[in-house]
Amino acid sequence: MPGAGDQRGTGLLLAVGGAIAFSGKAILVKLSYRYGVDAVTLIMFRMLFALPIFAAMAWWAGRGQPPLSGRDWVAVTGLGFSGYYLASFLDFLGLQYISASLERLIVYLTPTLVLLLGWFLYRRPWTRAQLAGMAVSYAGVLLVFGQELRLEGSNVPLGALLVFLSTISYALYMVYSAQVVSRLGSLRLVGLATSVACLLCVAQFVVLRPMSAAFAVAPEVIWLSMINAVLGTAVPVLLVMMAIERVGAAATSLAGMVGPLSTIFLGVWLLDEPFTAWLAAGTVLVIAGIFVFTRSGR
Repeated sequence: MPGAGDQRGTGLLLAVGGAIAFSGKAILVKLSYRYGVDAVTLIMFRMLFALPIFAAMAWWAGRGQPPLSGRDWVAVTGLGFSGYYLASFLDFLGLQYISASLERLIVYLTPTLVLLLGWFLYRRPWTRAQLAGMAVSYAGVLLVFGQELRLEGSNVPLGALLVFLSTISYALYMVYSAQVVSRLGSLRLVGLATSVACLLCVAQFVVLRPMSAAFAVAPEVIWLSMINAVLGTAVPVLLVMMAIERVGAAATSLAGMVGPLSTIFLGVWLLDEPFTAWLAAGTVLVIAGIFVFTRSGR
């Protein structure tokens, strides 16, 4: 039988793998945009290919469990809309205008927004160390944002705003999902909520685009969407959940700090995004701030 050390080592490897897989989503989206596809069509393909995986996940986790009540379905639909449909769509839109590196740094601010929403909705307190960590992290994002604005031009504020709104939408999901998780379990909730989001993305495409648009995309978009659905969507969810089971949420969160670094590496390698001293300094500030923030709030 594996010992505690083996269990922890496996958990940390799963957490790092999940963080790297999550970070690859933005890279795949940016690569897809090179083939002239729009955000509505692109997210439809990603979620269409992911739907069978998450539906199977929900079925597997729900075996032998009582059926969902009307209240549960309302909660699952709301969480699927906020956490996976709206957050994903705004993120896809924002990636049209900013680099994958800046997108990942903004998304990495999610824990700070969860704290702010917790204070606003439930008056949950915070500590001075958490405030200090937040300040350092936001300073890092602003540093990278200012540099990208100077290099890329006037569309950067729009892209950053869209990704920030996406992060707020996902933070709302995290705040409100705690009560639902206690009733349904995390795997079942993720499977159901993501399935709802997949259906919403497909419905959005049907309403906003002619069906012929689905057949006009380049074959590369189809393959990239399939890879994104599996390796950038379903696999990291499972890896992170298995990591949490083995080492807990705090250790998984800390191991996830490799995410921004892997995004920067992949962006430079695959997208020819520039690596500058400003990006390096901003990334260090964001990671250091989130590290202080997470450690002080454990």
